[in-house]
Formats: sequence, structure tokens, C-alpha cells
Amino acid sequence: MDDVMDDYMSMTIPESPSNLTQFETSVQRCGRKRREAESRAYQASKAELAHQARLNRDEALNTSLPVSSKGYQMMARLGFKAGSALGKEGNQQARKEPLGVFVKEGRAGVGMDRERKRKFEDDDDRGEEIQKRQTEAEFRERQSREKEQKRAEGLCWGAMRVLEEFESDDTTTDKDKADKGENAGSSTSKATTGINVLWRELVKDRDEKERLRRMRYDLQQTLSRSATHDDPDEEKHDRQAWGTEEEEIEVQDPELDDFNRLEPAERLRRMVEYLRDNWRYCFWCKFQCPDKRMEGCPGVTENEHG
Repeated sequence: MDDVMDDYMSMTIPESPSNLTQFETSVQRCGRKRREAESRAYQASKAELAHQARLNRDEALNTSLPVSSKGYQMMARLGFKAGSALGKEGNQQARKEPLGVFVKEGRAGVGMDRERKRKFEDDDDRGEEIQKRQTEAEFRERQSREKEQKRAEGLCWGAMRVLEEFESDDTTTDKDKADKGENAGSSTSKATTGINVLWRELVKDRDEKERLRRMRYDLQQTLSRSATHDDPDEEKHDRQAWGTEEEEIEVQDPELDDFNRLEPAERLRRMVEYLRDNWRYCFWCKFQCPDKRMEGCPGVTENEHG
């Protein structure tokens, strides 16, 4: 009985031979064939091919010349030893490593990358310097100043429209008022230089918009006509569009240019004072007083009106 127990305890189980193939089900076989077919049919993109070529090139450049190559054997017969330099022996300054290879990509000039890198570095240095100088308080102050200028510019256009209403009613005759509906928005028949410079920009802007509108309208007309055709009842704009009459050249207005170069707040101040002095009108109250004493108006500036 003891011999049987000893034989049982000393018994070893033989390992399965490694050359036996593992059983493969039909589902696994179909999946394997499908993956193999996809891998064979896969076509790498240009970017992937370029990346793989770059990796192969770097690997080849970083690999030493094998001893079995004919080039190495030729140099060895001439006295070359691995780790030493080519040329005369004892030259300590001789190069032991070959020159590095730099592959240029793109179609730019040779020095373009260096110049571009220098510009980037200059821009980075300039940006860091500006960022150091520009504190948070300065940024908020600049933002607030730009916002105030934009608001003052809008108020200037409102004041110009008020000035136009007062002065147009004062200088327009009854006949002009009757024809105003026909010629609304157009002041080409009147020289803009004779208009008050405070609201002259409004008239010029309206004339420019009307001129652009007429140009778009004329371009849309596709009627064919003879170049020698002359219609006495044809309007002036149509004559200019067809080339039978020269278009008026815009006259330079240095007075208006000097006025527009002023700050928006200064232009607004002049308009408000002109309305008060000549028309007894307060731009902030939106009211025309009966006399020059302007009773009930708290002041000239916007701050005085709360």
C-alpha cells in the first residue's frame, strides 16, 4: 500500500507539446481572415507615408555602417578603425561623426526658415514686453476710453440730425418744402461747402449713400442702347451712367477734414453750444426754450443733467 502511495505522489503529468495547433472555431477563422484582408487592403494616407519615411530615414542615419558592408571593408583596408576619424592619424580635431542630414520641407527659400524664426522670436519678445508694461488698470482704462469715444461719436450723429432739422426748416422755402418728398435724401444740387460744418458730414454721408444706390441701380440695368443715342428727357444720373455726361468730381473740403480730426467729445460740445446759442435748444433736455435764458435747463454738459 505504501509503494502505491509513493508511486502516486511521484507521478508527473507530461506537458502538452507546443507544436499542437489550437482548435479554431469557424467564427474565429472568419474574423481572422477578415482582419487579414483589411490589413492587406489598407492604403496609408500621404501623411502616414511621409511619417513612416521620416522614421525610416532617421533610423538609417542613426545606424552605424555595418562591418559586413563593402564600404566598411574598403575603409578598413585603408586603415580605418571604428571610432576613429578619417584622414591623417593624430589629428585630434578631425570629425569622428558624419555631417548631419537636414531634409528641407516646403518650397520656401533656404534662409526663409531662419528669417521666420527670427521674426517669431522678435514678436515673442515684443509681446512679453508689452504684456509687462500693460497692467490690468491700463487695459480697463483703454477699454473705457474707447467705449466713451464710440458713444460720443453716436451722439454727434444725433446732434447733426437735430441741427439739420432746425437749419433746413429755416433756409428752405415753401416751394422747396413742397418738393421735399420728391428729392428726399438728396442734396447733390446744393454745394455742401455752403452748409454749416457742424452737420456737413451728415449731408455728405447721405449723398454718398445715394450715389452708391444709383450706381447699383444703373449696373442692374441690362437694356442695350446705342452710344450715340441722345434722350433730352433723360435724368442726369442716367447720363452719367451711360457716359454721355461727365460725373461731378468731389471737391476737397479741408474745413470739414479739420473738424473731423477733432475728438468726438469736442465736436459734440461745439454742436451742443451752437444749438443753445442759436436755437435755444438743449440737446440733453430735448426741449427748445422760448427765450435765451433757458430757464429749467440745469446746464450745458451731460453731467449737469444727471
